[in-house]
Amino acid sequence: MSQEQPQKPQPDRDPIRYGDVFNVHGTLATTVIAPEDAKTMQSAEDSVLGETRKGGPASAMQSAASINLREGFVDADQATQVSVHPGTGVTEKTIGGDRIITERIAGQMVAQYVEPKTETTTPGGVLDPFSVTIGEALEATALSTGKKPVDQSDAAAIQAAEVRATGINEVLPGGVGAEAQSAADRNLKAPRVQDKTKISDVVADATLKLPADKPVTREDARGVIEAEVRNKPDMHATPGGVAASMAAAARANRE
Repeated sequence: MSQEQPQKPQPDRDPIRYGDVFNVHGTLATTVIAPEDAKTMQSAEDSVLGETRKGGPASAMQSAASINLREGFVDADQATQVSVHPGTGVTEKTIGGDRIITERIAGQMVAQYVEPKTETTTPGGVLDPFSVTIGEALEATALSTGKKPVDQSDAAAIQAAEVRATGINEVLPGGVGAEAQSAADRNLKAPRVQDKTKISDVVADATLKLPADKPVTREDARGVIEAEVRNKPDMHATPGGVAASMAAAARANRE
């Protein structure tokens, strides 16, 4: 008589599914994230971006797949239809000189990045003194989307912009980044929209609040864009938001 195979102990928690990590719907939302799926997206990012982007979809999938593997929900070589779906991968296109990176899982968009063109410099290698500065880009956000309540993605973007402007790799006490974070925290508890702190309340006079300022470069814009999308559930930059203003400033400074 053959012996019965021992059963794997069932964990107390549920597996991590795509709907827990990304803003997706349908069958994909209920599909458990498997190791081979994560490898597929990592390979796609490496091919197009030259790296697995920190905080991006591939990184998030790898973390989720590792937990699912550790908890016994999946096997090390397990894959789902996601890994072979023709709509899973990373694409890029150029619009107006800017590089648009889009990542999709099973045909559903989970992230999009905008990488501005590299700005031009003067013959001496110094940016034109009339270039748009980081402080001015933040102030432009007050005009484009100033009525939007500050959330965590806005605070992260403003903090990243402050770090780029000052060269100090930390949030300055009493600075615009700290003010943005305080506003985001307060807004979580504010019961009414009219009680929430708006973006214009924080960045309308950013050039005065920043202890140092500098013209916006492509690298500055990219850093702020990444900070903003990492803190958005849908991983999309806010139209007219901090990241968009920085990208626009970087484009203007190339001319």
